[in-house]
Amino acid sequence: MKYRYGKFVPDLLDELDMDELMSKLSDLLLASGFRDPYFSGTDDERSMQALYDAILDALLTGGVLPDERLQQLLGEGGDEPSKQRVEELIKQIIERMQESGYVTAAPDLQADQARRQQRQGEQGQPERPARFEVTDKALDFLGFRALRDLLGSLGKSSFGRHDTRDLATGIEASGATKPYEFGDTLNLDASATLLNAIRRGLGRGLAPAMRTGARPQEIDLESEDLVIAQGEYQSSCATVIMLDCSHSMILYGEDRFTPAKRVAMALSQLIRLQYPGDSLKLVLFHDSAEEVPIAQLGRVRVGPYYTNTREGLRMARRLLERQRKDMRQIVMITDGKPSALTQPDGRIYRNAFGLDPLVVAETLREVANCRKAGIMINTFMLARDPDLVAFVRRVAAMCRGKAYFTTPYTLGQYVLMDYLDKKTRTIH
Repeated sequence: MKYRYGKFVPDLLDELDMDELMSKLSDLLLASGFRDPYFSGTDDERSMQALYDAILDALLTGGVLPDERLQQLLGEGGDEPSKQRVEELIKQIIERMQESGYVTAAPDLQADQARRQQRQGEQGQPERPARFEVTDKALDFLGFRALRDLLGSLGKSSFGRHDTRDLATGIEASGATKPYEFGDTLNLDASATLLNAIRRGLGRGLAPAMRTGARPQEIDLESEDLVIAQGEYQSSCATVIMLDCSHSMILYGEDRFTPAKRVAMALSQLIRLQYPGDSLKLVLFHDSAEEVPIAQLGRVRVGPYYTNTREGLRMARRLLERQRKDMRQIVMITDGKPSALTQPDGRIYRNAFGLDPLVVAETLREVANCRKAGIMINTFMLARDPDLVAFVRRVAAMCRGKAYFTTPYTLGQYVLMDYLDKKTRTIH
């Protein structure tokens, strides 16, 4: 039986770097409401048209295709056949994303209701654009990529290879040895200890026994023989991320909420992969405060308008008081001043003009409660208002924490470096 062989022509979809494409689409997949300036609660960011436009932009400017293949796709001057090729490729990409489990088509409940109304002879609702939903697999992948990119920016050679950090839990013998002193952790260097004992025993008859081939006497260890290995002690840590989701996080022409979500997802991946003994909780604060499962972090959006910092601190403190860890800390990411307060009767007091003395006093009282509970507060501030800077520095001084004044572009580096620096300390 004869076979005919032809030249293999690779498909454009096979040459597409799907992982890189997912990274380029992360801003859309982690949509936080930035494209909804009037805060109407619409889901236009999750429409299929928005996904189509984002994929098109990634193909043209994102570098997910080789240059020669991109030129082949576009053809001559954007003619009609090239437009058809682009549309067909984007359709295949969306199908591939659905097959891979990154996105799913969202159920259109309003369309179903409109069809039922039409069957009953009523006027139907206008047709709503098709939407998609991001899956847990996609969010987990985006968190992993965010962690890898952040660690790369910190100077690590590759993910999982921390040249300046020990990844095991407990005491890791990574330093030089030293003679044992009273009070040191008994992390013995067995080889060096035995060698000291043998050297000391050479003058006590051990050498003649070894020369004659007779059974040597037992080696006696004394305190001066002991040698210990210095290393890094890794403490267990309970962390609560307090994420400001007030409306100011997407105002003023800058999306600050999506980078903050990305950093929180990266920190979650770091703890899950490298420090499984640690715990991480998430608290969103706006007009009030609420605990949100870490698995839902990628889906949260900006909330109501005001910033109830005190209620967020109170909820974070209660979560941490249940944890029995060596270290307990709050990582607060915000860009606004405290402007709301939950009163004893449950009503919300709001004042967005300046630093309200009542709101500030109650917030600092909760900071003092955190200090009494042994909880450190590290604040990552995304704004530079002078009054707000003074307030944040006062919070850091009260609880012996740190205040970082950063931007959405450098936030991840500060958060991860701060966390890693607290994980190890030299022990003797």
